[in-house]
Amino acid sequence: MSIPQSGGGLIEDQSQLAEYLEAGCKPKADWRIGTEHEKFGYLKGSLDPLPYEGRQSVRAVLEGLRDRHGWAPVAEAGHLIGLEKDGANISLEPGGQLELSGAPLETIHQTCDEVNQHLAEVRDVAEALDVGFIGLGAAPHWTHDEMPMMPKGRYRLMTRYMDEVGTMGKSMMYRTCTVQVNLDFSSEADMVQKMRVALALQPVATALFANSPFFEGKLNGHKSWRSRIWRDLDPARTGTLPFVFDAGFGFDAWVEYALDVPMYFVYRDGTYVDALGQSFRDFLKGELPALPGEKPTLSDWADHLTTIFPEARVKKFIEMRGADGGPWRRLCALPAFWVGLMYDQGALDAAWDIAQAWDAETREAWRVAASVDGLSAEVGGVKMHDLAREVVALAEGGLKARARPGAGGMLPDETHFLNALKDSLESGETPADELIRRFETDWNGDVTRVFADYSY
Repeated sequence: MSIPQSGGGLIEDQSQLAEYLEAGCKPKADWRIGTEHEKFGYLKGSLDPLPYEGRQSVRAVLEGLRDRHGWAPVAEAGHLIGLEKDGANISLEPGGQLELSGAPLETIHQTCDEVNQHLAEVRDVAEALDVGFIGLGAAPHWTHDEMPMMPKGRYRLMTRYMDEVGTMGKSMMYRTCTVQVNLDFSSEADMVQKMRVALALQPVATALFANSPFFEGKLNGHKSWRSRIWRDLDPARTGTLPFVFDAGFGFDAWVEYALDVPMYFVYRDGTYVDALGQSFRDFLKGELPALPGEKPTLSDWADHLTTIFPEARVKKFIEMRGADGGPWRRLCALPAFWVGLMYDQGALDAAWDIAQAWDAETREAWRVAASVDGLSAEVGGVKMHDLAREVVALAEGGLKARARPGAGGMLPDETHFLNALKDSLESGETPADELIRRFETDWNGDVTRVFADYSY
């Protein structure tokens, strides 16, 4: 979940909302890669989730990263709730999931170095506390009542609201983890093409990165239960967004969509003001019940954009949001997959050629099938395995065309970061398939064995 946004004056006219998005346009030379990933912390002795307070706790992990590795603290109402360093930040999801939001970097080599350094620092602190961290798309056996709530006002408000708008919102908040990448666009037209490819092919990422076959100690019938959860969260702010594929889609259309998404809050003087279910359109008119007579700032608009949760979303960049959290190796594969598709025009055009004939029903069918069956999904006679093989080949070609060397020139490009995905395509086995196989064989149906075998 995002931290409060800053740096915007009073909104005088609705046109400023689209201008805010358009200000994200950058020349290709300035495009960057921002990788984010979440992971579950747990007590090694009991395998319970980490509480916020105590010797073995989320706060202790944050303090350890601050004191041992030079991160600067971020506080809310006197509580340590995050860290900052070198353009990156560490934040807390509602149930204590630890998230790295990486700095905007030029190459996947750099963003993978950042991920590796972060996980090494987390492991250093965690070992001293006798706690562990694991990358999975959904909590394997914890119930909702077992999950702690982090001391963030945003989360208290959201928790109250979730049961009013869907059935799985609190499961999303407290018991899921993802890995995502944030990418730039050069123009409105470039944003439109990238958003269409992102939404249409997001199920391919869901299938390749599927890693949540367990929930509350049992197999749940899905390869990506995290993806299943998102389908029953809140229809006003989730989904595959058919309007993005309409003629004339652009920044103004995104603004109109976002204005119709009910609000959660307004952030004022360190406090989250309850605006649950209220309208940003009323806010623009100075008629928001939560703050009568007050009009929003661009920071309020930026905050509101963080409360929209489709499979891909527009801010001043595009976020790819369809993948489960997972093993260390795959945290670098996710940015490689999308950078290869999005940052080379030939690959982007070819990706759109694959998906442009699909209608909204087909795109949604792929989304559902990917969550259930992963690489074994099939829609309209097309097999996901074949589709994924084609899309990964395009990503590989895009990375070769980028030709960004690493390791002091020893690596000619970024294609090796796709090796984990190519291994899955060769074997037909995603992380979820491997977990299911082990659950049914050497683990003898004991899901807690995942902690010993798959923690970072």
